[in-house]
Amino acid sequence: MPELTLFDAEGSQVGEVELNQSIFDVEINEHVVHEAVTAQLAAKRAGTASTKTRAEVRGGGRKPWRQKGTGRARHGSIRSPIWVGGGTTFGPQPRDYSKDIPKKVKRLAVKSALTAKVQDEELTVVDGFNFDQPKTKQMVKVLEALDAKDKKVLVITAEKDDNLYKSARNIPDVKVLLGSAVNVYDVLDNEQIIITKEAIKKVEEVLDK
Repeated sequence: MPELTLFDAEGSQVGEVELNQSIFDVEINEHVVHEAVTAQLAAKRAGTASTKTRAEVRGGGRKPWRQKGTGRARHGSIRSPIWVGGGTTFGPQPRDYSKDIPKKVKRLAVKSALTAKVQDEELTVVDGFNFDQPKTKQMVKVLEALDAKDKKVLVITAEKDDNLYKSARNIPDVKVLLGSAVNVYDVLDNEQIIITKEAIKKVEEVLDK
């Protein structure tokens, strides 16, 4: 069972914390991680590109000229796709890009990502944060104490903490996330993970199923 040093918000060692082996020490499955990241990024696509067909373009209710006798080609509407200002043939329409993957695959992907962070020594466990009020300077000091300043950092907490969130939101490349919402993309997209001791329990509740 892997063990990590437990720090306080000042960067001092205050003990050790044992991690669940079935979550933080699994065999890394790169294929599953790729599948989960691809699915998560696909779900973020808006899919709102839309063009108007000839039925949706305004105007063109009248036949532009009579069928025969003019010497010109026959036409039924000036909103035909072959006319300038007409509808679009086979243009993009709103669509859903999301793809479904099994819950077990998602959980395995997150476990693989967390294991990789532990192995690369990019996961730091803290006893907790004490923010009485939103204060960016205090958050910067915490990052400095935990050797995470000037890095892309993901802070994972057990419960919603508005003071912590507001203290971190003005710092570039720092994101605060709940343990119940941990996902493979955010774990891999950050250089350093700072997770509270209580948040580890939340992560284990979500993934140890």
